Amino acid sequence: MSRLPITSDVAPAAIGPYSQAVISGRTIYTSGQIPLDPATGQLVEGDIKMQARQVFKNLRAVCAAAGTDFWHVVRVGIYLVDLNDFIAVNAVMSEFFGAPFPARSTIGVAALPKGARIEVDLVLQLD
Repeated sequence: MSRLPITSDVAPAAIGPYSQAVISGRTIYTSGQIPLDPATGQLVEGDIKMQARQVFKNLRAVCAAAGTDFWHVVRVGIYLVDLNDFIAVNAVMSEFFGAPFPARSTIGVAALPKGARIEVDLVLQLD
């Protein structure tokens, strides 16, 4: 089985020993993205909606580097420090995804890197 790493200069660089995404066969697995500004590497300030939008923009850039888009997303994993942000994140997700929506899990966590309030990863299936 081969693994092809994906890198986008339009998304934040990895902050550890991992790839932004990996293609294995016809499946793409993205690493979790937190709301970092790709130009500065700093956490985007603002409310959960602003942070969620940045996360999805970062993920969209990684998908584009792999030659695909959100239409091919089959699963979304969302990690929230505060599950009270669930409704606001739903609203932002609906700005980026349309029906038929991908499968999704939302998990409450104690903390995320750099003090982020949200992290998201994706699984995509290529045609």
